[in-house]
Amino acid sequence: QMAELEHRRSELEHLARHDALTGLPNRALFDDRMGVALAAARRDDGRLALLFVDIDHFKPINDSLGHAVGDRVLEGVAARIRQCIRESDTAARIGGDEFVVLLPGIAAADDAARVAHKIREAIGQPFVIDGRALAVSVSMGTALYPDDGLDAAALARHADAAMYCDKAARRPPARG
Repeated sequence: QMAELEHRRSELEHLARHDALTGLPNRALFDDRMGVALAAARRDDGRLALLFVDIDHFKPINDSLGHAVGDRVLEGVAARIRQCIRESDTAARIGGDEFVVLLPGIAAADDAARVAHKIREAIGQPFVIDGRALAVSVSMGTALYPDDGLDAAALARHADAAMYCDKAARRPPARG
């Protein structure tokens, strides 16, 4: 009886801190980990990176192929991000098609760029869903502590702005 209650409690705790679809940490758990990583970076004069990852043209996937396919894409993106990062890093789903990655204790900006490149390449491989190959691309933005901001909010603003620049740079030019 007691063991059953304990199991239920830990299940509920997990659900409260993770995204139900992808199993990744949710915003609340991510914010906790970001706070811990920032405190450690300040204390040890260290660095960390924050990556924003946004799936390009996700709405048309959902609209034309249905939410079940959209969900499979989200699960696949989450799994591929997870494969590209270390045990000590945290990937989270914070919105519909928005993911964030925390890279604590990186040595240099190059390390963050390398991880971002790895994620972009991994997600760029076609997703095969119900026998149909789907091409998915992502827009990404990176912020480094302390270079681009000293707190979570400033880093998030920087990563978000960088992601929109990336999105704009990779959009085909308007004809006319």
